[in-house]
Amino acid sequence: MVKDKLSRRMFLASSAMVGGSTLCGLPLFAKDASAQAAKLTVRTGRDIGNLDPGYMVGGAPDNEIQYAVLPVLLELTISEGVYGWKPSVYVEKFEQRDPTHYEFTLKPGFTWTNGYGEFTADDVKYSYERIKTTDWSGSFKALDHVEVTGKYSGTLVLSQPFAPFTVPGLTCGPVAILCKAAMLTVGEKFTTEFPATCGPYLFEWTPKQKLSLRPNPEWKGPKPAFAEVDALIISEPSAADLAFEAGAVAVTRITASTYARYKDNPPANSEVHVADALTSMWLGMNTEHPKLSDIRVRKAIQHTVDAEQIIQGAYGGAAEKSNGVIPPGLIGHRKETKYSYDPEKARALLAEAGVNGLELELKTLNEQERVLAAQIIQSQLGAVGITVKVIPLDEGPFWEMGDDKKGDPKNLQMWLMWWGTYPDPQQATQWFTSDQVGRWNWERWKSDEYDALYKQGMAESDPQKRESIYLRMQEIMEDTGAYVWIDHELEVFVHRKNIKLNVVPDGMLFRSFGTD
Repeated sequence: MVKDKLSRRMFLASSAMVGGSTLCGLPLFAKDASAQAAKLTVRTGRDIGNLDPGYMVGGAPDNEIQYAVLPVLLELTISEGVYGWKPSVYVEKFEQRDPTHYEFTLKPGFTWTNGYGEFTADDVKYSYERIKTTDWSGSFKALDHVEVTGKYSGTLVLSQPFAPFTVPGLTCGPVAILCKAAMLTVGEKFTTEFPATCGPYLFEWTPKQKLSLRPNPEWKGPKPAFAEVDALIISEPSAADLAFEAGAVAVTRITASTYARYKDNPPANSEVHVADALTSMWLGMNTEHPKLSDIRVRKAIQHTVDAEQIIQGAYGGAAEKSNGVIPPGLIGHRKETKYSYDPEKARALLAEAGVNGLELELKTLNEQERVLAAQIIQSQLGAVGITVKVIPLDEGPFWEMGDDKKGDPKNLQMWLMWWGTYPDPQQATQWFTSDQVGRWNWERWKSDEYDALYKQGMAESDPQKRESIYLRMQEIMEDTGAYVWIDHELEVFVHRKNIKLNVVPDGMLFRSFGTD
């Protein structure tokens, strides 16, 4: 195991970019065949969207399914509060030769389904160089190319030194490896059906009902701790609570209100697990929309929204106030904002802008806490004369609405954005560069300074210099007036006592399951 000197506080558990789901990624492997349990049933909060690592929304359950059926080079580890990495079951050797060269050797004998032969270094090269051309290009910007040195060996060559390349770079996000030959037969893109897999499980999907992992008869690696896994798709948190209490699921994520109820009196034979989270929530505004194009209007909204009231009213106080997009414990976490809650200043800014009787739409995921937070914002803005219509949306329409290719971003006004990140500020800030307008930069602003700082932050290894870079980047974001920082939420789960879970900070709330 290699330790990258990331403390537990620096490398918090999280759900990734989006989620709130509970599924398994790659389960713990059984000590022997006789130790394998028959089946695990868990809850996932949403259906799959896109299983292609290059074009997924990200997080659970998409990432988790990928990690269960596709190879990865490295797996996350934790020892004595320090997170690191180890070679996956597919890898014989992985080592850093110098600051820009990482050498790997695969184990022979792992085969792709559908007759596509062995998993080789050509698949690694294809997959990682392909990511650089997809929606997730930012995750591999430091990678220049992959040099294949043999059937099972190669070198990952970086364009510049990049400290977080292994953790979180190769243990989180779009790191699942695809079969080159299979991808070429499907036009190098897919959505919900893998052209070929190479993992302990095969994936089965019953839309809007459940996600299933079944044994892969071609798997030559160690057996997973559970022969089969079912994830019931239960989007409503209260329904998930009932499913857990009735014994229908063994693990589920719970809301702040349920946590308050379970904290001192959990259901029988159950335990509550609290995991700090690399999550951020903010109120976003479209800088190009006619109603919000005047920065004075956006800054008025910044001064009107009281984050503390939202945290108490929607989350029962079980969240930390946010001051930026980088969560606590990471380099670049901000301690305060430049704006303050000041309704009188907001009224003055609206008057200066000549705005009276403004009507706006606020879109949010149709989840209890999010909707309640949106309603509190609705009331707060109403106090300064801004009428807000709250529009709850299901997962699919919500995550597409800011995408030029799928949604209607020109008519998008305000939204509550929530996502998790990986344990490095580069990942949290990559979504707001100029080239992300029309993808994930829904606020639709561009800054040459921000773009330049983002590149500097990737190359910089000195912690103090990185700190100043990422603090300035968040200041640039805030100065657009397009962000009202709200909170960093805890992730809380309830599970049966005989279930061993490994909550990891890479977007997979449960990458590993086992039995006690």
